[in-house]
Amino acid sequence: MGLNLSFRIVSYTNMKQIFKRAGSGFYFFLLFALLFSTTPISVRAQGYYKDIFMDGGIRLTSRKDLPAARRLGMSIEFFASSKGKKAADFTIEDTLMQNAIFCGSPDDLNGSLLYPDGQPRFRMIYVNGGAAATHGRSLTERGRENVREYIKNGGSYVGTCAGMFLGSYGSVTLRKGINQDYLHIWPGYTHSSKLTKSRPGLSVEKGSPLLKYYDFGGDMYVDSVYHNNGGFAYLPLGFPEGTEVLMRYNWAPVTKKISIDKEIACWAWKENDHSGRVVLMGSHPESVTYGERLDLMSALVLYATEGFGSPKVKGELLKGEKRVMDKGTEENSPAFTKIGDKQYHHFTVEIPLGAKNIRVELDGAEGYDLNLFMKRGSFAFIKEADHLEIAKGAKKRLSLNSLEAGVWYIAVECDTTVEVEMTPKGERYVGDRSVLNGVPYSLKIDWD
Repeated sequence: MGLNLSFRIVSYTNMKQIFKRAGSGFYFFLLFALLFSTTPISVRAQGYYKDIFMDGGIRLTSRKDLPAARRLGMSIEFFASSKGKKAADFTIEDTLMQNAIFCGSPDDLNGSLLYPDGQPRFRMIYVNGGAAATHGRSLTERGRENVREYIKNGGSYVGTCAGMFLGSYGSVTLRKGINQDYLHIWPGYTHSSKLTKSRPGLSVEKGSPLLKYYDFGGDMYVDSVYHNNGGFAYLPLGFPEGTEVLMRYNWAPVTKKISIDKEIACWAWKENDHSGRVVLMGSHPESVTYGERLDLMSALVLYATEGFGSPKVKGELLKGEKRVMDKGTEENSPAFTKIGDKQYHHFTVEIPLGAKNIRVELDGAEGYDLNLFMKRGSFAFIKEADHLEIAKGAKKRLSLNSLEAGVWYIAVECDTTVEVEMTPKGERYVGDRSVLNGVPYSLKIDWD
């Protein structure tokens, strides 16, 4: 888990009072604690298989390590395709693995990024540098649409260089109009810097949310961030409403025909409360293992993952009525679709005044572990639940003499997940993979 150094201000009057009452030893101890206490940053949301999926697929950098993720204690899964610049450099295994991840397979109908009901299976996708349009084409329309669904349903996205271009509607220097091979998850256009193998500085925009995590040496500036044919947000075609400017380039050599000085180097966009946050950057801080550039990549990851979509309620449970969750992905009925690995399904119920002998029954398929949670007034997760049942197995019962009247949230969690085998190209799921297409269950609540 990452730590954010939080400096607490204590007034001179309060310090004198503390000193007078407790003596010098206690005073200096308390002052040290106040000034240098650390405040944890929550980097793990509940209800996801892992925190980050890193895309190093066809025509992208085949990265296997993301230092910022390690620094923040985030769980990560990656796909690293063969290295090369031509189609012939990539193998049939690359194509098959990428298709299974982004498009789906019989074992996992909508792919690794999505749960059976279309909800995001990872908190965030990180897309490496490389060749944006070529990678986009290799994803196919099905894969690109699945990424759009992932963002729409609450998953976040960080893209650097090629990942930045890929997230936009198109690059005006490469192709006119909307590029159909791009993801279109930020409704604006980019422009190539035409700047190769350089190290421009980046100025943090005043009021940038990145400053919530790090102060970047106090000068609002990150020096020498590697840049290789990246780009910037292109304003003449319009700047989408809600876009946040995070950083600008500080680079204006007189010999360059195109200056990127003061152009928008990094920005973020979140369509609504239920969608994920998209964070795009034209340069490359992702491989750095120390200093302010590592702080920068860490801040991008934190801001993206903090912007994941709010949970959705599947529906309201009615007294005495069994709700059956047994639909498959292909039936396109997310309110009644089976649950995926490490996923939560949320429901509400109105408990009337005077209700007694409340009974909640969860019946799931044999061979899986499902958990049951209840909380009044807000989403029920394992750490916040007022009532819970987490024994092994898929059949659970909560029996309560009474409950405070009002809206209660009931959640089901699938605690069964896949087995993983590590390969040079990334994680491969092995053994029983049936959980990827979901576990059926029913849920019922009743009272006297």
